Amino acid sequence: MDTNILLESGTNELEVLEFTIAGNHYGINVAKVREILPMAKITPVPNAHPCIEGIFMPRDVIITAINLVRALGFPENSNQKSDMLIITNFNNLNIAFDVEQVLGIHRVSWTDIVKPDATVNAPGAGIATGIIKKTDSLIIVLDFERIVEEICPETSLKMSELAELGERERNNIPILFAEDSPMLQRLVSDALAQSGYINLHTYANGQEAWDKLQELKKNNGVDYGARCIITDIEMPQMDGHRLIRLIRNDEALKHIPIIVFSSLINDDMKRKGEKLGADAQISKPEIGQLVTCIDNLIVNGVDGN
Repeated sequence: MDTNILLESGTNELEVLEFTIAGNHYGINVAKVREILPMAKITPVPNAHPCIEGIFMPRDVIITAINLVRALGFPENSNQKSDMLIITNFNNLNIAFDVEQVLGIHRVSWTDIVKPDATVNAPGAGIATGIIKKTDSLIIVLDFERIVEEICPETSLKMSELAELGERERNNIPILFAEDSPMLQRLVSDALAQSGYINLHTYANGQEAWDKLQELKKNNGVDYGARCIITDIEMPQMDGHRLIRLIRNDEALKHIPIIVFSSLINDDMKRKGEKLGADAQISKPEIGQLVTCIDNLIVNGVDGN
């Protein structure tokens, strides 16, 4: 398996690690993967969720192991054998998923990833973020954040942080939000409205957001339609890093503050975001930090405009 693939920031490409579960082919964004290990001895945790196999400790770090067969709803049988552990890091969590085989890494463009329709993803319940068509198989890219959230709901957005911000004045500052998850679109919209930001416009991917910015630019209304941009990283058609690169290379748009709000905020991704010109990068659970960041980037300058 070739693990020496380096992607330039903002090229709208990603690396997908292909693996099998119950003989089917699935994928995970390599940016979420810390390492791949042979199956280790796992210590069961009493009264844990049925999908949690237990914990183990490679290199002095305690990691929770999730049974992906159970999490995906497949029946278990004695012929199934998990040979590998994919250790991941996202939303500031270290979690391992057991899989049958790891097959390799594919470099693909976000434009080549098919967004699952309603027949695959029930509204608010789907765990497939995209489908990659290979010559001899289909690779379903899984929503690992959603899988973990269903097992451990406390890993979701920390809505309790909003109460700590106190009473908030309502304002009409226009904010553009690029996020492919309808559930997160709804949650963030509600959270920002609760925090006073009532003029939020959501778009399903970076391409839709970019098209809107071009429309605003053409109509000479960029600052009236987008005083701040919030973007996810992983999105079909155009990812967040590509969107940032396009904005920062556009004279009419490059002054707009950009916040990355993603589960992929690790050291490597932070360096990429900084290089591209992101003003702030916040891990998805930290909704309170997102609100504070918007305050610091745009609200505190309103009186001076």
